[in-house]
Formats: sequence, structure tokens, C-alpha cells
Amino acid sequence: MPEAYEQSLSNQTLLELTAALNRGMFVHVRNALHNMPAVDVAFILESTPVKTRFAFWQLIDSEFHGEILEELSEDVRTSIVRQMMPEAVAEATEGMDTDDLAQVLRSLPDELYQEVLNSLDHQDRHRAEAALAYEEFTAGSVMNTDTVTIRPDVTVEVVLRYLRMRAELPKNTDSLYVVDESDVLIGEISLSKLVTSQPDLLIAQLMNTEVNPIPATMSESEAAQQFERYNWVSAAVVNEQNHLLGRITIDDMVDIIREDAEHSMMSMAGLDDEEDTFAPVVQSTKKRSIWLGVNLLTALLAAMVSDLFEDILSQLAVLAILNTIVPSMGGVAGNQTLTLVIRAMALGHVLPTNTRSLLIKELTIGLLNGVIWAVLIAGIVGIWKQDLTLAGIIAFAMLMNMLAAGLSGVTIPLVLKKLRIDPALAGSVILTTVTDIIGIFAFLGSASLLLS
Repeated sequence: MPEAYEQSLSNQTLLELTAALNRGMFVHVRNALHNMPAVDVAFILESTPVKTRFAFWQLIDSEFHGEILEELSEDVRTSIVRQMMPEAVAEATEGMDTDDLAQVLRSLPDELYQEVLNSLDHQDRHRAEAALAYEEFTAGSVMNTDTVTIRPDVTVEVVLRYLRMRAELPKNTDSLYVVDESDVLIGEISLSKLVTSQPDLLIAQLMNTEVNPIPATMSESEAAQQFERYNWVSAAVVNEQNHLLGRITIDDMVDIIREDAEHSMMSMAGLDDEEDTFAPVVQSTKKRSIWLGVNLLTALLAAMVSDLFEDILSQLAVLAILNTIVPSMGGVAGNQTLTLVIRAMALGHVLPTNTRSLLIKELTIGLLNGVIWAVLIAGIVGIWKQDLTLAGIIAFAMLMNMLAAGLSGVTIPLVLKKLRIDPALAGSVILTTVTDIIGIFAFLGSASLLLS
């Protein structure tokens, strides 16, 4: 089904259900929600204002709560879970995949978290504590413990008989993991190879020993890159001693890749990628005010630089007219470099061995762009104002700012990463501040020397 058609179908369903809810047709709404996939119900909840959202939630059978909670964004899930009793949350999370269970628990307020954890049965509590033992956003925090393990000294026939006794395999199972008596991962065998091999062969003869397990401490973004690079369907997760802990599957990695993309896009505007579209006004205002406050401080820094040249600005009004051109051009050029570098860092392309080459490349681009646009703006200003000195001043400032933009676009995200600050969140603001200050200082500073 084409994506545009699916989207219009979801929107139409949302309109119909909202209209039915407003008319008091609760039985109709309940039946419609009951017959919808969990992902579509989650879409409806995320697309409705808070009051309507809770009305929908109350009409959903409790047995489907867990499936729907897995599909919701963090802010929306938290807003719903906070309205539920701890016992109801525990019931909803029963049987959840380990990674989803940990994600739900992490999104709970502290006072509710412990109550829900205490309400879980022994098995679910053990699974949750195992997943929560790893830091958020690591491979260990998103792994599932539903692995199928076998020993190397058994035959294919024995393994196939064991699988038939299980009757069902965990979803996205494409390989079985081979472990020794201490649960140390020593190999894997694909299901396709297993079912096409002679039944009397030993697993040790067939298994692939060149396994690339994912360390539990690896970041989930790095793990996603591994999946993308090697086209994995699933991958084993191990600890430092190479003991098998669980596995990560492609469906979780697709979510992480999408979330990373959303995070980069939203962070550049100072927004949370999990922010609820219909969150309360005060909550949304509070989140956005932090970013706006940072932006105001950086704008004041640029204004303070301009204030240093108040005398020359008051004498020559033309400088005030032209003063915005150089910082604007530098900001655009710098953000182009910044975006490229942040993307390369996310893909793992930027390494200590190639940082110098990247810096030289971007400085060269800044130099060439600086020369091109300096000549162009000098010609325009020279003809417009009939002043070659002014044309030379703005050309010099343009060249300096383009070089600064190239340098800043590479160094700022690298420095921020070393400081464990998200470059997508803070990089753009810092870069714009740098190009504004350098552009204004180069233009008005040289104007003060040559025109005053």
C-alpha cells in the first residue's frame, strides 16, 4: 500500500473516531480500537490532545495496554502511565520484551518506578533488573534475553528435535548461538544451514566461529551502525568475558536508527525528539525557554561586539546596512560544514586518523568560497556605493569569516563530543555565535582602521 494512502487512511480513521467519541458512541470507538493494530492505536493517541487521549485510553481493553505502550513515544507513554495504578502498569508490562520493559520502567517518575517494580512478578522483575543494570542507550539496555543456545557436541538431529519440542522460536531468530558449559559464546549456526545439513553431523563441524558479538557496553547507535553495515537480522550481546547475555534484533535497530535521525533534526531546534506534540503548554514552554535563553545570550555577545564600534557605526550609516551580510554568509557556510561533520560522526566516518584531512579540506573549501564571494560582494558594493575602500573591507571580512566558518564547522562538533555534549544540540548555536562575532569584528574592525 502506498505510504501516502496509508497516511490518509490513518488520518481519516482518527477523524472518524474523534467524531464518534464526541458524539458519545463509546461502544463503537471501543470496538474500532479493539480491531486496530497496536501501532495504529499508538498513532491515534499521539495525534490527539491530552483530554481526548485519555478518553481513548480508557476505552482500550487492558489486555492490549502493553502492546500499545511499546509503540508510544516516551513523553506520551509517560503521560499515560502516570494516570495508571502501579498494579495496572505491572499487568500491562507482563510478558513484554526485556528491552521494552526496561524502556517503560525508565520513563516512569521515580515515585512510580519502584511501586511498579515491586508489583511485577519474580520473573519479570528479574528480567527488568537485568536490563536496567546497563546504562541507558547502550546495547545491554536494548537487548532481549530470549536467545536459543546449543552446545557444540550435539548433532543436527538432536537440535532439530529440541526445536520441535519448543514449538515456537523467538521473533527474528535467524541463527542459534553455540556456547560452552560456562555460557561463553564460541560460535553460531544459521537456521538455513541447520535444516539443510545431514542430521548426524555435529554442530561443531557446521558452526561459524567468526562471530562478531556486540559488547553490552557499546552504545546503541554504534550497534545500529553495525547492523546497517553488515545487514544483520540479529546479533549476540556479550559481556567482557564473552559470556552470552542476550541478542539484539533488527526491529529494535530500525527504531534506534529512526530515533537517532529524529534526535539530530529536533536537537538542532533545541527540542526533545520524544516531545509530545500535545504536551501541556507550561511543560512545552519550559523546555523551549532553555534553548531560547541560550540563544539570547549568544545574540547579546554578538551585540556587544557591535557595540565596540558604536562610534564608526554612528558616523557611517552604510556600515550598519552592510553589517548583517558577512555574519549571515558565514553562518550558512558554517552550518553546511557542521551538518556534514555531525552526519559523518554519526556514521562513524570521523576518526583521529582522518581529522586533519577533514580540517584541511573544509579550510580549503572555506578559502575558495571566501575568495568567490569576497570578489562578488566587493564588486556589488563597489558599484553600489562607489567606494573601493568599503568594497575591500567587506571582501576581507567575507574571506576571514568563510575561513572561520570552515574551521568552526569541523572543530566545534569534535570538541563538543570530547566534552560529552551532543553536537547536534549545541553545535549550531555555538557556530552561529562564532561566525557572528568574527564577521562583525572583521568588518567593523577593519572599517574603524581604514575609514575613521
